[in-house]
This record gives sequence, structure tokens and C-alpha cells, in this order.
Amino acid sequence: MTGRYQIRFGLQHSIIWPPQPSGLPLDEVTLPQRLREGGYSTHIVGKWHLGFYKEEYKPTNRGFDTFYGFLTGSENHFSHRNAGGMPGFRPGWSGLDLRDQDRPVTDQNGTYSTHLFASKAIEIIAQQDKNKPMFLYLPFQAVHGPLQAPQKYIDKYRNIKDNHRRVYAAMTTAMDEAVGNITDALKQYGLWDNTVLVFSTDNGGQVKVGGNNWPLRGWKGSLWEGGVRGVGFVNSPLIKSKGRTSDALIHISDWFPTLVGLAGGSTNGTKPLDGHDVWEAISEGKPSPRKELLHNIDPLFRTILYLPPHQWGDDTFNTSMHAAIRVGDWKLLTGYPGNGSWMPPPSSDLICEESDDPPGKHLWLFNIREDPEERTDLSKKYPLVVQDLLEKLAGYEKSMVPPFYPPPDPRANPALHGDVWSPWE
Repeated sequence: MTGRYQIRFGLQHSIIWPPQPSGLPLDEVTLPQRLREGGYSTHIVGKWHLGFYKEEYKPTNRGFDTFYGFLTGSENHFSHRNAGGMPGFRPGWSGLDLRDQDRPVTDQNGTYSTHLFASKAIEIIAQQDKNKPMFLYLPFQAVHGPLQAPQKYIDKYRNIKDNHRRVYAAMTTAMDEAVGNITDALKQYGLWDNTVLVFSTDNGGQVKVGGNNWPLRGWKGSLWEGGVRGVGFVNSPLIKSKGRTSDALIHISDWFPTLVGLAGGSTNGTKPLDGHDVWEAISEGKPSPRKELLHNIDPLFRTILYLPPHQWGDDTFNTSMHAAIRVGDWKLLTGYPGNGSWMPPPSSDLICEESDDPPGKHLWLFNIREDPEERTDLSKKYPLVVQDLLEKLAGYEKSMVPPFYPPPDPRANPALHGDVWSPWE
């Protein structure tokens, strides 16, 4: 949304939980703000999750003309309610989290969110002025917990024994159908020929509730490839070299300059961007201009209690800190990266393969192109590469804003706001 790494504005730890007085800082320029300045109509349908404790943080005050969706990070797919809370704070709250602009939506209890959001997106497409460009951001809740889907989709997968995986497959099918219906609408209303459709995930799958990253290591919430490597596609008549699979290095921050560039806009006047314009890599198959990416530096993430010494020491960078960086084909991880198991698919007869890393190990180096499963640590073989990447991490750390992770605020309780999750300051 900003084209900048999360360390630039203090949101590198965990997520924004519903009762936290937190949000994307107001001095950050967002993608829809910049596109609206260029004459675009801007719409969001679905999940916001960038803060709402003050009115100023809501999506219609961050660059979007319209908003239909939910403000928190997840909700019941049918009732559109969220219980709230956060780690260490489970107050038993519950509130509606579905809005049309500023108005709570109370007549959609029982309507599946994927269908609801797709219908709203198609409505926006149908009403779009063909002489005005449009940016439609559609962050479905699918596929995301809680695992829920209409029974007709679940019944398609009676052959899948694992219940989580069966419902996960059903949710994915409903989402796939929705994307197809939206694509058909773009064609029906004469917008497709000048459209770029981007479909992307934001993290690896959560294997405990139906996700699958096999054969990659780790899962959602970790810095292993199973947690950070995403899949996606771009479809457009504007793509010059079609039908390709790309392995170009692309980071989520690249969408800001890429889409602004496609729209004929400028990134002048923004804070320094970490993103790159990768359109030529996508459209023409040219090499990606991105040569490195910072996965994260999070000093609040689980720390290593036992630190066996290693040859680099901690003079350059505190290697007990949860961090990872990719430079070319090299990836360095430090601290506790998250669960490092290789979890087979739920339907597999294989068992989870645990790491044989010694206790307290807190530094790894991998050649990701040759070893995407992160099985062979090369840190001792290439100490100079390790040193170089540690220096790069240290450089990022110097410019890092400390994590902002405030305690829960009891004023967030939806019971104080008409049974609806709402700003409270």
C-alpha cells in the first residue's frame, strides 16, 4: 500500500489486532492516494486491516473513494462478526464488522463473504464511467480463517479426508469462481482491454488450518520460504510476452511504483520507496530491477535464550534478532525465524519432518535458487557472504523505526459502539 518496508513505519511486529490503537501512520502516502491524484476512481471491497481506531485511519480517509468490507483482520464469513482480542487478551467481545462507506451493513447475515464482495465488485464495475480510469482493490477474506464455505462447495471435495483441507479447497473454489465472474464483468462492460488484473497472496499458507507449502520449509508467520514465498498471476491484454511463468524477484512493495507507473503517474513527493517498477519484468520477461529484499527485522519476535557463539559475533548485527534478507540468490536468516519444519500436505501419508538444527542455532545462509527448501546451511562455507549480508541488515536496522505494538484499549469494545467495531478515539 505504501511501497515501503514495514520497518519504515513501525509495523514490523505481528499484526494490528482489533483492540489496538494502531494503524498505518497518517504521513505515509498510499497507492490509492497517488492514483486518485492522477484522476482514478478508487475502490476497496473486502479487508482493510490497516487501523481504524481514529476516523482518519479508515480507508475512505486514506485514498479510497468507496469502501465496502471489514476493518479488522478477519471475521465470520457468514455473520460478519469478529470476536476481537489479541494474544494475552481475550475479553469475550463480539461485534459486527461490515460497512458500506461509514454505514454498518446489517442485512447480510448469512451471505457468504466471498460472494458478497464479488457482487459488490461487479456492481462497481457496472457503474464505472468508461471515460475515467479505475483502481479496484479486492482483498477477499478467502482463503483465511475461520475455515467456512457454503456446503455445495464442500460437497465437491468429499474425496479429501482431512476436514480442514476439504473446507480450504471449498473456499478456494468459491474464490476462483468469484475471480472468474469479476473478469467476465470487466469484459461485459467494456473495460477488459485496458485492464491489468493482479492476483496475489500476502504470505505462505497456515498448515494448521488446511494450508500447504510443501516442499518448502515453514509456514505463515515464519521467515522460511514457506512463510514468505507467495504465488500469483498477472493477466492483461497489455502484457507483451504472454503465457510465461516468471521467477523474477518481486516484493509486495513493488506494486506501488509498478501500478503508479502503469497509470502514467509519478512517485515524486512520496517518502523514499523500497519498491521497484517491475512492469517490464512482468510484461516482457526482462530481468527484475530488484536485486535484494528485506523480509523483516523484528526485535520483539521470540528471542533466542541460548546463544552458542559463532564466528561473526554480534558486532555488526545482533543475530539473536528475528530477521531475514535476500540478496540475489542468497538468503540470510537470524534469530528464531519461526517453526522450521517441512510439513507435508494434509492428505499425504508422509509425516512432518523436523529440523535437525542444534538448540540455539540462530544464523543460516542458503542459496535459494539451488536450495528453495532451505535444507543446506552454507554459512560456514561462505563466511564472507554472511558478513556482507549482516552488514546490509545493519544498514536497514539503522533506519528502522522501533516497533509500535500498543496494549489493548478497553474503549475498543464494540458493546460501547452499538455492537459494531468502530473508531473509539
